[in-house]
Amino acid sequence: MTPLTPDEIKKMRAAGRLAARTLEHVEKYIRAGIVTDEINAIVHEYTLSNGAKPAPLGYHGFPKSVCTSVNSCICHGVPGDEKLKDGDIINVDVTCILDGFYGDTSKTYFVGEVSDAAKDLTDCALNAMLKGIEEVKPFATTGDIGFAINKYVTKRGYHVVREIGGHGIGKTFHDDPFVPSYGKKGRGPKLQPWCCITVEPMVNQTDLPFDEFDIPSSDIKYYLTGDRTLSAQFEHTVLVTDRGYEIMTLP
Repeated sequence: MTPLTPDEIKKMRAAGRLAARTLEHVEKYIRAGIVTDEINAIVHEYTLSNGAKPAPLGYHGFPKSVCTSVNSCICHGVPGDEKLKDGDIINVDVTCILDGFYGDTSKTYFVGEVSDAAKDLTDCALNAMLKGIEEVKPFATTGDIGFAINKYVTKRGYHVVREIGGHGIGKTFHDDPFVPSYGKKGRGPKLQPWCCITVEPMVNQTDLPFDEFDIPSSDIKYYLTGDRTLSAQFEHTVLVTDRGYEIMTLP
């Protein structure tokens, strides 16, 4: 990855803030009875109204402007006619392109009253992301991030998804390095100052292998937990600074 210039960092901040505000906007509509395609329309219209483009739309053939992953869907859920019901959890993953730069963030929401098990899993995913972000500093490694995430998740009795993770981001949607949710300290690519990555652990209730499904006319796949138990995820775009990190996807 090429380090960002001060002007490019400002543009990344603006893209990140818009992505964060998009999630805030969406949250008002998360309730039983809404269908996921309505969430897609809300994200699409809000993104365009703020002078940006939804990055997922058309990306490797992905047909929608946002990913909506409900309950056992780990990631890349395609909005459609699925109607949310009381007790569901849903991850909404938004990425906007503003002035040529990408802001990428996601959050898992509760639909009405959810089970204590769903609350605990979601809390684990949130804090696992924060544990990973705490490891971001110049010349730390992706293994440092993954080690911290996996250690925390394992202690909580859950399981990280190893095959899917974070990535470099900036002028492109997905760039090197791959940022895993497991690893060994000191292993993996070193984080370069003034580059951005995403930290996005996906946390499952069990360790069964996931199932992979094609999305018609797309190279993108979506994934469900092998036993259809719950999965939760959170994501921030993070800038590696000369001293530590800055979370870019805050409102």
